[in-house]
Amino acid sequence: MANRPKPKHPRTVPCKKGDALLIIDTINDLSFPGAEKVLPWAEKLASRLSVFRNRAHRAKMPVIYVNDNFGHWHSNFAEVYTHCIRPSAPGRHVSQKLKPTRADYFILKPRHSAFYSTSLVPLLQDLNIRRLILSGIATNLCVLFTAHDAHMRQYPLVVLSDCCAAESDFDHNLALSQLERFCNATICLSTDFIFHRGAPGRG
Repeated sequence: MANRPKPKHPRTVPCKKGDALLIIDTINDLSFPGAEKVLPWAEKLASRLSVFRNRAHRAKMPVIYVNDNFGHWHSNFAEVYTHCIRPSAPGRHVSQKLKPTRADYFILKPRHSAFYSTSLVPLLQDLNIRRLILSGIATNLCVLFTAHDAHMRQYPLVVLSDCCAAESDFDHNLALSQLERFCNATICLSTDFIFHRGAPGRG
């Protein structure tokens, strides 16, 4: 199925103590060049990721949104969210479905990587996070750049292939293969990630 490849070797991935879910750039107006190609897959992603996020909440896994500020340097999260759900925004339904809850963390980023010039590292340290579960838009850009920076910081990675989206299957699948090959990421479907009831999010 487009933008939802199964891993070459299907497997279940168990939740671990110290896991955190990173949701990258899903609060998004999807009005950039090429976004019209991402939109259908982003809408599917939103349905799957909202279910996975709810499972993470029940398992007490920290959920961290890291989102582009879209060049609005004076913005806070509320202003970014309002911008992305305006009536003319193609991505408004995606943003609404994945609106963070009060239990979630939210960090604005100025560039592709969730680590670049953000407070993500001290937050991960404070939460005693040992492994990152990656999801978001786009697989071959912000997810990939974030994964590279996480790998350099020696965080093990799991990438939810059906909770990421790109402009094309080629871009999506190539990024997943690079993540697996160069970042040693485990690629799985969100339905193959096994939560333990009440699994602690902190170490």
